[in-house]
Amino acid sequence: MIKDEKITKLPWNALRRLLFLLCLGIGGAFLSATLVRFAPGYGVQERELDPRWSAQSIEALRQKQMLQEGLASYYMHYLSALAHGDLGESDSLKRPVRELLRQRLPATGKSVVRGLGIAWLAAALLASPGLASRGWFYEASSTAFSSLLLSLPSAVVAMLAVQLRAPVFFAIGVVVFPRLHRYIRSLLVRSYNQPHVLAARARGLRSGAIFCRHVLPIAAPPLLALLGVSFTIAFGAAIPIEALCDSPGLGQLAWQAALNRDLPLIVNVTLIVSLVMFAANSLADLTSRAFAGSVQ
Repeated sequence: MIKDEKITKLPWNALRRLLFLLCLGIGGAFLSATLVRFAPGYGVQERELDPRWSAQSIEALRQKQMLQEGLASYYMHYLSALAHGDLGESDSLKRPVRELLRQRLPATGKSVVRGLGIAWLAAALLASPGLASRGWFYEASSTAFSSLLLSLPSAVVAMLAVQLRAPVFFAIGVVVFPRLHRYIRSLLVRSYNQPHVLAARARGLRSGAIFCRHVLPIAAPPLLALLGVSFTIAFGAAIPIEALCDSPGLGQLAWQAALNRDLPLIVNVTLIVSLVMFAANSLADLTSRAFAGSVQ
């Protein structure tokens, strides 16, 4: 009965998350418009400082660049353009923001996915020996190694990747790995210590059967939730790593926009990153709940 009730509530939970994501996007759009409208130097371009331009030319340039005077009308213009998929034009690159995001987002996505794959594989492989051997040496060495990597900021990891000529996804994996290793190992140890798992081991069942039938149903929901969290960490770490490694992704794009005071580009990159992170967390949370409800 409880299982059926949880499965029935999943579509409503998904709809609620989708509505919240829509509200978050609208709220982010309003906040983005406000930041752009009241930012220092709004509507001012470097060409206005050129002494070769006449006063009439500068005034014509200002009239061309100015969207709307009132804040309410500015909101309407921004949201109307956003509803039609128009994210504006980059002031520094002189290209549509939508086109820039469409070109850079796949590169960042590939780096994040590959980095997550490396981090999860390394965390699982290093956590597995701790199930058979739980001595002090393994505890001390694994804790020291994870703590060392955890203490390294993303910028330092990016600089090391540049010096070693390592790919961007490897640096992302190094940032995510220490946050996964300790949690995965603790989760597996707690799952293997459950009474029914100990009983299955006492009966002589194979380790593969024990893992698939008894350990995985217990560990899968928190692991799926951890997947969403790790995606958020990896996506956030990709921004400074790509900027410092000069990789053609969103990080490099955000860094160039910040240096050139390209406000429309900065705001839309921030909005896209926030929506992607929230969508990933929501999808992982719904998947873990669905898996837990099907197991129960």
